[in-house]
Amino acid sequence: MVGQKASDKIGECICILEELYGLPEVDEIDPVDLLVRTILSQNTSDINSLRAFASLKRAYGDYESLLSTRAEEVAESIREGGLAEIKARRIQEALLRIKSDRGAIEIGFLGGMEKEAAMSYLLSLPGVGPKTASIVLLFAFGMPFMPVDTHVFRVSQRLGLVAPGLSPEKAQKALEEIVPPERYSSFHLNLISHGRLVCRARGPKCEECALQGCCDFFLQGQKP
Repeated sequence: MVGQKASDKIGECICILEELYGLPEVDEIDPVDLLVRTILSQNTSDINSLRAFASLKRAYGDYESLLSTRAEEVAESIREGGLAEIKARRIQEALLRIKSDRGAIEIGFLGGMEKEAAMSYLLSLPGVGPKTASIVLLFAFGMPFMPVDTHVFRVSQRLGLVAPGLSPEKAQKALEEIVPPERYSSFHLNLISHGRLVCRARGPKCEECALQGCCDFFLQGQKP
């Protein structure tokens, strides 16, 4: 039904997505690796960012050696991830700040902090915004944050789960209020899958979509 409250239909959306894509398995990953990988994922595809991360790990045995290398050389190792110069600088500056603060390049201490304090620390690092910080805290530490990337933002707006005109940061807060915390991971990953495969930015496959019955975009007859 068009206009159905987001809080009333979120459970249906979650169930449909889990029927389609299952309960995603999340591999255990070193928190610093996840931070670096997520910085590399900014403004590029997963394929390119994962290739860039693999290249970075091959080029540098550890993050200490990465810090001792010129930014231009680091940029060459992550070239296929896009925005290489900017990302190389951000990664080095973030790692340097962590080392300065903690005496080592590790962020395991975040797991012992209150969630908002952990978020504030990550946001203080160069190149780290709410999405990057939320991904690290959710997937490395199990903290209840709902990361909002471009797919999550687009699909949740089309479904009517967040109000039109909200910023991604406010959309995150809105989703965190209606999605059960134990489903943050599942909903985030499944919404990304759905955004890539069906609810695409251009040419969404509305006629094939299993979420038709709870999608404002479809029920209002809007054109892609």
